[in-house]
Amino acid sequence: MIDIKAYISDWARSYKDDLTQNIMPFWMKYGLDREHGGVYTCVDRDGTLMDTTKSVWFQGRFAFVCAYAYNNVEKNEEWLQAAKTTIDFIEKYCFDKDGHMYFSVTADGRPLRKRRYVFSETFAAIAMSEYALATGDMHYAERAMQVFEDTQRFLATPGFLAPKFEPEVQLQSHSIIMILINVGSRLRAVVDNPKLTLQINDSIDKLRRYFMHPEFKALLECVGPNGEFVDTNMTRVINPGHCIETSWFLMEEARQRNWDKDLMDTALTIFNWSWDWGWDKEYGGIINFRDCRNLPPQDYSQDMKFWWPQSETIIASLYAYLGTGDAEYLYRHRQISEWTYAHFPDKEYGEWYGYLHRDGTVAQPAKGNLFKGPFHIPRMMIKSFTLCNEILEKF
Repeated sequence: MIDIKAYISDWARSYKDDLTQNIMPFWMKYGLDREHGGVYTCVDRDGTLMDTTKSVWFQGRFAFVCAYAYNNVEKNEEWLQAAKTTIDFIEKYCFDKDGHMYFSVTADGRPLRKRRYVFSETFAAIAMSEYALATGDMHYAERAMQVFEDTQRFLATPGFLAPKFEPEVQLQSHSIIMILINVGSRLRAVVDNPKLTLQINDSIDKLRRYFMHPEFKALLECVGPNGEFVDTNMTRVINPGHCIETSWFLMEEARQRNWDKDLMDTALTIFNWSWDWGWDKEYGGIINFRDCRNLPPQDYSQDMKFWWPQSETIIASLYAYLGTGDAEYLYRHRQISEWTYAHFPDKEYGEWYGYLHRDGTVAQPAKGNLFKGPFHIPRMMIKSFTLCNEILEKF
C-alpha cells in the first residue's frame, strides 16, 4: 500500500530540485543569449550550440517558463531578467509589419521564415501575461491581450493565413482550439476581459461537438467542418500526447469553475481514452501516434517516444488525482513517472533527451532544436510541484 503523503512529498521535492538544479541552469548557461537577447535551443547533448537559428515559438515559451517558475517555485531574479530580455527580443524582432509573427529568426533577429500558423503569437501572449503577473507591470498584460486579439483576428480573417490545402479540402484542426484554452486561462490570471472566457467556452464546445468521437473512444486531431470523420490516413490520426495535454487544460478550467462536474467529466473522458490509446503495454511510455481504425499510421515517428507526451501525462495524472481522489490516477502517475525518469534524463550532461525509440533507447542525443527546448519539461516540473503541494494541503 502506497503512503500517499510520502509519495507526493517526495515528488514535490524532486520537481523543485530538478527544475532549480538541473533544467533551468542548463538553459541559462547554454541557451540564454546574453549578447542579442532571446534564447537558443539548437544545442547538442552537452549544451554545445549547433545552430544559431532562433525558434520564435521558443522565445515566448522560454520567457513564459522563466516567469512561471519565478511566480510558482522561487523568486529567482535571474529568471525574471531572462524573461524580460527575451520578451524584449520578441518585441524588437519577431513581429512582421502586419502583426503576424515569424517562425524563425537569426541570432540577431533578422527574419528567416514565416508560417501559416499562429502558435508564435500564443506563446508570446502567455509570456507577456506571466511576466505581468510577476512584476505587476500592466503594460505587458495589455500587450498580451493585444496579441491574443490579433491572433483571433488572424484566424477569423479569410485569406490572411495561407491555406494548408486546396480550397476543396475543408478540415479543422484540434491544435489551435486546444492551445487557446490555455492561452485564455493564462491571460485571465492577470487580465479581466470577458473575451478570454468566451474563447475558452468556444474551444470547449468545439472539442465536444467536433473532435470527441465516442465511436472510436478518441479525440481526433483533424475533422471535417462539422466534426465529420474523414477516412484518410491523415485524418484518422490520434495524437495521445496532444489529447492528454488538452485534458489537463480542461481540468484546470474545471477547477477554475469550482470543479465543474460536466467539464471535469469531459476532461477525464479524454484523458482515459487517450491513456488507453497512448500507453505502450509492451515497453511503457506514451507512444506518438495511433490510427483510430488500428491501421498503420503514416507518420515515420509513429512508434517513437517523445519527451513532451510523457510530460503532459505526468501533469494530467496529478490533476486528475487532485480533482477526483481516485487512486487509479495516482497509479498512472507512478507508471508514467517511473518509465519517463528511467529513460529521458541525461545523468551525465543534465537535462533530458527528447527523442527515444519505442523501446526507450536514445534515437538522437541533442537537447534541443526548433521544437524541443525549455518548455514542456520545466512547465511539467513547475505545474507538478504546485499540484503536489495542493494535494498535500488535503492531508
